[in-house]
Amino acid sequence: MSGRDLPVRPDLEQLRHQAQDLLRALRRGDPAAFAEFRQHHPSAPDPATARLADAQLALARSYGVPSWPRLALACRLIDAIWEDDLSAARDLVRKHPRLLHEMARGTRTCNWGPPMSYAANLGRDRIIAMLHELGATDLDRAWDRAVLQGRIDTARKLVELGASATPPPGAVMGPAETLSRDGMAFVLERGGVIADAAGNRLAPVALVLETYSRNPAGKHAILAMFVERGIELPDTPPMAVHRGRIDLLDAHLRLDPGLLTRTFSHVELWPPELGCQGDGPGAPLGTPLAGASLLHMCADYDEVEIARWLLEHGMDPDVRAAVDADGFGGHTALFHCVAAHVVPSGPRGDGVARLLLDYGTDPNARASLRWRRWSEPAGAIRLHRDVTPLGWAHGFDKPRDVCRPVLKLIAERGGHA
Repeated sequence: MSGRDLPVRPDLEQLRHQAQDLLRALRRGDPAAFAEFRQHHPSAPDPATARLADAQLALARSYGVPSWPRLALACRLIDAIWEDDLSAARDLVRKHPRLLHEMARGTRTCNWGPPMSYAANLGRDRIIAMLHELGATDLDRAWDRAVLQGRIDTARKLVELGASATPPPGAVMGPAETLSRDGMAFVLERGGVIADAAGNRLAPVALVLETYSRNPAGKHAILAMFVERGIELPDTPPMAVHRGRIDLLDAHLRLDPGLLTRTFSHVELWPPELGCQGDGPGAPLGTPLAGASLLHMCADYDEVEIARWLLEHGMDPDVRAAVDADGFGGHTALFHCVAAHVVPSGPRGDGVARLLLDYGTDPNARASLRWRRWSEPAGAIRLHRDVTPLGWAHGFDKPRDVCRPVLKLIAERGGHA
């Protein structure tokens, strides 16, 4: 069994239950549990004599943390930061000074960073000041995380503490990834350049168009900022959806009455001339968009207002995506409401799904689809044949991969797996 992904906010009680489950599975001879135990325990004892401490050690290492006590310590510190418990965080760091310079989750790498950077993600200014006073040095990383999350007041306070006042090369990439309108505006106002750290001017544009994040208002605003600063975007129907420009869509519909039945290729949705990646067998990380209609785009990107406009102008709520040479595709927009890209910031709403169902989309439409998870290699494709939207959801075995409010709504409207 491969290593596990530690959540941004790990739950110590849940981890204790996982360790107990692992030990029970080991004792009853479960092959997967045995394989995991052997892989992650440095000197795996016989399953018959294994203790809970052995299972806890194996579990911690499966998450990339060297020991169970270190994992427990990470959970306590992270809880203190989330709860803005200044006293608890100070006590933990004073007792374990090394925590200041290690990743908050106890792993070797962590994009949320050491405790001060972790606190910057959440705008915990009091804890940031305390950690800095105790010797934390990751000011610039914390500044970057604050901007990425749109915590502008926190970013300003980090500059007061000593973080660089000038955005470093590539500073726009963080807010581009999270579609943080405030973060992007802050970086650009302080002299940030629209380019990645290597100077590629198209990289931030491609990231805004292709990111897993879903924040239509933020995305529209950032693309408008880019256009104001000289980035040229093609005048196409898919780009009008990306930009949230109903006025541009209306002009396209007047020129092309067949627009509401058209489907678009991968390169039409994400133009290579803007630095976007090519299509391929490993491209679909959620419900595939290649060969989809504008309504599919709206469902995937949570574009409720544009979806409403399309439906009001006569678009079929059950318009089908194109079917590829292998027989995959042909799904309706409702499939995208069930599962799209991973959204770390939390579950998506059910606005587009509710709109589609109100306009009469079939909750039990069937299609054959394929996908892969982010952590899997490009060739590791999962195939699902003749599934409904709820059946499609069952193929995504992690809660964050699907939108629970949409599943509930579809079931209430007569959908089944």
